[in-house]
Amino acid sequence: MNQRLDELDRAALAGGGSERVERQHAAGKLTARERLEVLLDPGSFLELDRLVSSRASPNGNGRHAVGDGVVAGSGEIAGRPVCVFAQDFTVHGGSLGAAHASKIVKVMDLALKIGAPVIGLSDSGGARIQEGVESLAGYAEIFYRNTRASGVVPQISCIMGPCAGGAVYSPAITDFVFMVEDTSYMFITGPDVIRAVTHEQVTKEELGGASTHAQKSGVAHFTASDDASCLAQVRQLLSYLPSNNLENPPDQLSDDPSDRLLPELESLIPAESNRPYDMSSVVLAVLDKGSFFETQARYARNIVTGFGRLGGRVVGVVANQPSVLAGVLDINASLKAARFVRCCDCFNIPLVSFVDVPGFLPGVDQEHRGIILHGAKLLYAFCEATVPKLTVITRKAYGGAYDVMSSKHIGADVNLAFPDAEIAVMGPAGAVNIMHRQEIADAADPEAKRAELTAAYKEQFANPFRAAELGFVDEVIRPRELRKRLVECLRRLRNKKDEGPQRKHGNIPL
Repeated sequence: MNQRLDELDRAALAGGGSERVERQHAAGKLTARERLEVLLDPGSFLELDRLVSSRASPNGNGRHAVGDGVVAGSGEIAGRPVCVFAQDFTVHGGSLGAAHASKIVKVMDLALKIGAPVIGLSDSGGARIQEGVESLAGYAEIFYRNTRASGVVPQISCIMGPCAGGAVYSPAITDFVFMVEDTSYMFITGPDVIRAVTHEQVTKEELGGASTHAQKSGVAHFTASDDASCLAQVRQLLSYLPSNNLENPPDQLSDDPSDRLLPELESLIPAESNRPYDMSSVVLAVLDKGSFFETQARYARNIVTGFGRLGGRVVGVVANQPSVLAGVLDINASLKAARFVRCCDCFNIPLVSFVDVPGFLPGVDQEHRGIILHGAKLLYAFCEATVPKLTVITRKAYGGAYDVMSSKHIGADVNLAFPDAEIAVMGPAGAVNIMHRQEIADAADPEAKRAELTAAYKEQFANPFRAAELGFVDEVIRPRELRKRLVECLRRLRNKKDEGPQRKHGNIPL
């Protein structure tokens, strides 16, 4: 019996054999087991179902693959438990059959039982045709568990090879998607089908490569140059996330003084509301040094999202980016920020918003594509979030975008503004042109009159002191004191409780 066990163990560990392993390496990819060695703490992997075999013989030779093309189990990352599965492309192309799916399902069920993140390393040719509807049933079982686990434990998908057809829906439901440049791709229908149906010519890389999903579709949150870099990023991401929704994210001791002043902010932000600057510089100055970890950095760059630390405590950052499209909110920016806000709220991560927004992007295309609907998703996300919410208006906050960007009116706990900030229905120049059109036209010197009325409008309406008088801004603060004040507020809100009305769930405008 020991001999039989040794034979099965060797078969499972060998994957598809040395020739296929060499092909995997030649393609610039690690094997499934090599990936787990890089991802997990040394010696921490406990494998499940190593000897489970495929229920059909994909090659028609009567042999059933031991392990069935996926390695599954649990391990640790930085000493914290995680559940993992890694598809093995060297075994039947990593195709998903019934036994393959059952191993993944078992790991996902375990993750919910022990309250641990689940990480999937995808490298698969798709559904196993030889197993017919059983392979489709396997995918559906996985999708169901993705949905049940959503908001309960962090779910991370690493696309490290092909991921096509129905298989793409599992990563799409998870919280974060990583892709490896040049070796991974995702799409519903491949180039051949598209060519046959629509006569469009496109390569796999153009259709669903890492760059495409990082820049155009927004499907990928992170990209990496190779497998090892990708897995290192996963370890970094998990350092900001709790193991489940009942825990707080892990604090870290910081040697960056909480009361560090920021004199550079006094000159960084231009006084002119239409001059660009890099909001990332503000974010980096405020957060603990070296702690910012940006998400979806190449998508919807007019808004910045990511994780960081303030006084050692994890926060989620949402920031308008004036250097790209003036920081305006459009469809893509709204979707990017809304998903991030909801993820932070799921996992008890306080939100810090940096606001410099001229409004929502005008245009026929935006209106016809549903900016009303998609902008409402960001509004809904901030309204629904119950974690501590801190908001800083650095320069301008106009119109409905002021309301949407975590204003006091939709539940922000602390709202700060810099002294030169403008808070108004619209920019002073535009407002004056509407309110005093005839008066300006009749003036002996229209430009001088316009300047006079604009200055008066700023004094009366477009400044933070009026909002502070009304209680809509809690404090007008000197930029150099921002880090100190945010750390203090975050500490004060540490035990915040915000119970909403009982309901099954809300109906976000999808």
